[in-house]
Amino acid sequence: MKNCRLLLFDLDGTLLRSDKTISERTYRALWQCREKGMLIGVSTSRGRQNALAFIGELKPDVLITSGGALVYIREQCICRAEFSVEETRGLIAAARAVCGADCEITVDTTDAHYWNYKIDPKKQDASWGDSIYTDFTDFGQCALKICVEIPDEQKAVQLKECMKDYDCVRFSDGFWYKFTKKEVTKEHAIREVCAFLHIEKEEIAAFGDDYADSGMLAFCGWGVAMGNAIPEVKEQADIVIGSNDEDGIAQYLERVFL
Repeated sequence: MKNCRLLLFDLDGTLLRSDKTISERTYRALWQCREKGMLIGVSTSRGRQNALAFIGELKPDVLITSGGALVYIREQCICRAEFSVEETRGLIAAARAVCGADCEITVDTTDAHYWNYKIDPKKQDASWGDSIYTDFTDFGQCALKICVEIPDEQKAVQLKECMKDYDCVRFSDGFWYKFTKKEVTKEHAIREVCAFLHIEKEEIAAFGDDYADSGMLAFCGWGVAMGNAIPEVKEQADIVIGSNDEDGIAQYLERVFL
């Protein structure tokens, strides 16, 4: 990876430790890589405003959020893939028809994150920040990403069949399923980044741990799986490093680039 021009990191389970912070050692390694001329990027399923709250002064050169639905190069938006208001309402209605009227749903828009949880998530985890409660009745905004909690696997299969024209990925740490426009994946967003920055995918090292990262690691020139990654991600990776709680990223960057 001597020709690496972009380091691209998932957040949860990867760049973030279990306490949702970035270690000082990792921060230092990232800045040293930037000083050597490498670009630093984040590629996450979190919404943009929520993601920015976790990365402090890092100021990534590339920011891919909502699973690839929104892409920024520094302060410029280069790609946005939204469901229309009508599509958003239709997806919410389909989720409730299959999973029950009280199923839990979240929606990312360009500017906010909405939820209808029975228990306020901000009381359980302050990292939810400015998330907004709604019952989604007559929800009138375009959605970048819709997530539905589906503990019943048969209902998950049924809903995915109803939404077969969209992209669906499950999160491994629960029963949540992410729905985006069909073309919206992290790897598709990376293609947009490559075209904009005039770099090749072979010049990117991507780091991840969960289902949504699998395609990204396979697509980029060098796929790096965290030690805590699920087996499916490790299988796609070129190398497996230490876990997110063991400074795995810092150790790897120090050894390979610094």
